[in-house]
Amino acid sequence: MQALEQSRVSQLFGIKYPIIQGGMVWHSGWQLASAVSNNGGLGLLGAGSMYPDVFREQVQKCKAATQKPFGVNIPMFYPDIQELINIILEEKVKIVFTSAGSPKLYTEMLQKEGITVAHVVSSTKFAIKCEEAGVDAIVAEGFEAGGHNGRDETTTLCLIPNVRKHTSKPLIAAGGIALGSQMKAVMVLGAEGVQIGSLFAATTEASADENWKQKITTLQEGDTFLTLKELAPARLVKNKFFYELEELYNKGRDAEALDQLLGRARAKKGMFEGDLDNGELEIGQSSALINEILPVKQVFQNLLTQYTVAP
Repeated sequence: MQALEQSRVSQLFGIKYPIIQGGMVWHSGWQLASAVSNNGGLGLLGAGSMYPDVFREQVQKCKAATQKPFGVNIPMFYPDIQELINIILEEKVKIVFTSAGSPKLYTEMLQKEGITVAHVVSSTKFAIKCEEAGVDAIVAEGFEAGGHNGRDETTTLCLIPNVRKHTSKPLIAAGGIALGSQMKAVMVLGAEGVQIGSLFAATTEASADENWKQKITTLQEGDTFLTLKELAPARLVKNKFFYELEELYNKGRDAEALDQLLGRARAKKGMFEGDLDNGELEIGQSSALINEILPVKQVFQNLLTQYTVAP
């Protein structure tokens, strides 16, 4: 495991293993983030599904639950983003992952406050923009990933070596990773760490509904699909809600109609409240590799064992 501990990603964040938990909406509360950090990785609070007062409470609970480094993930399209930034500064959060927007918006300001900044991208073009913006690390996410995604549908195995050629920053691979052997594969391609979402979504510590967690363990290849490119691309489970979206597509690509259908708190309904028919269910292709709900400690043990025995 010495190579993992010596990774630039491990050293940058002050963690034992370069394993970062995705800041997934409706999954990534303080229980999950602190458990990941306590097991040697980097836990992230998913601020995208939190009102500012809830976000502050989650940060405070996470600080109380772990003495290890943890961070927060903030999507740039969050409506009250300045309020979240203020809370980050007031609560002295040391690590911020930004996504779904320009890395130039907050990187310099956060770094001046002593905060380490990583930005999530889905293409080499945007990785270059991250380099220009001076972020501390880049997360390159292939379209296998769940939730909000890239429009170009570039796979992780194609994205990582190309991004590596164009940036000198510590590089974190994301999208489709749920096994230690996959960790080793992306590191051979040039990554220095991994960000994992779906696998941690199906843990006992994740804040999502139990019915949804059980559903994750039953998904097979082809059960998810990248859709909603007119708004913000997302990989969703094919359920009743998904086919309602498909029906709108058949009638024409009307972004306003799609937005109206989404505007009924669909993500919360599906992943947090457990409405598996009418809710928006975001998960990655790696869900086909997930067969049981496990505690975070066991997930780490499995990943590290698989990494060690992989060729």
